[in-house]
Amino acid sequence: MAENLYSVLGVAKTASAADITKAYRKLAKKLHPDLNPGDKAAEEKFKQVSHAYSLLNDEGKRGQYDRGEIDATGQERPQQRYYREYAGGEDGARYRSTRGFEDIGEFSDLFGDLFGRGGPAGRGGARFSMRGQEAQYRLEVDFLDAVNGTKTRITLPDGETLDVTIPPGVGDGQVLRLKGKGMPGMGEGGPGDALVEVGVRTHPVFKREGNDIVVELPITFDEAVLGGKVEVPTISGRVSATVPPGANTGQTLRLKGRGIKTKSSAGDQLVRLSVVLPEKIDDDLKAFVDKWRENHGYDPRRKLKEQA
Repeated sequence: MAENLYSVLGVAKTASAADITKAYRKLAKKLHPDLNPGDKAAEEKFKQVSHAYSLLNDEGKRGQYDRGEIDATGQERPQQRYYREYAGGEDGARYRSTRGFEDIGEFSDLFGDLFGRGGPAGRGGARFSMRGQEAQYRLEVDFLDAVNGTKTRITLPDGETLDVTIPPGVGDGQVLRLKGKGMPGMGEGGPGDALVEVGVRTHPVFKREGNDIVVELPITFDEAVLGGKVEVPTISGRVSATVPPGANTGQTLRLKGRGIKTKSSAGDQLVRLSVVLPEKIDDDLKAFVDKWRENHGYDPRRKLKEQA
């Protein structure tokens, strides 16, 4: 990959880590092979974007790339020494610097240690080995799959697939490490790990607070006054709950153990009540309230007035 990594992601060299991640996510969603079946150009661009992000998202590798120590493929650049010639003096005598040649023996020792005294592999020497680099991916999952756990499959930049087990209770932004599923190593070095960042989609009904699940539950005027049994959705199915007589908006019912279950504990479900009047107030209800107010009027804002 000869193209500038920052250009691949469409960001400036001074871009922050957050800007780089934002640019990658936007491009990945647009170019992902699952969304562009058969589009080879999009697939190739997706590979380039994923590779650029894997390097620039790593603070150490980004620094090496900016300093020119590694190229756009992530390979180290050969370190060069420069020898200068100087012309000086009236007689035109030329002087050559010997700086750099004096440590050839040190380089010889270094390569002897890496490849063996007999030379590189294939000539009786030891083979150079290095563990593979980590590969970084992002996976979007539905809310219920995140809290209950699931198994899914992601498509890698090279077209291969990777099976991923989502443990129950995984949180938005949490990173899963898949041992040995990263980049291949060199020589006898094993492959690196795959780091999968999980993005959890929002749910129209459920919200998460730690290991508790929160649900806003509308109740009728008569349920609030008289109480009764109501059906409540939970992350594992619908259950029956009891609304106490005289319930009010903002009151919370706690369903023990109905939250997110982990290996060590289980959260609860918090059901926050909200009294909802009928869309249309009929004459019977209006007449009843008028009569009731004559004899049972009360001021719900009394404490507010006293404290103001």
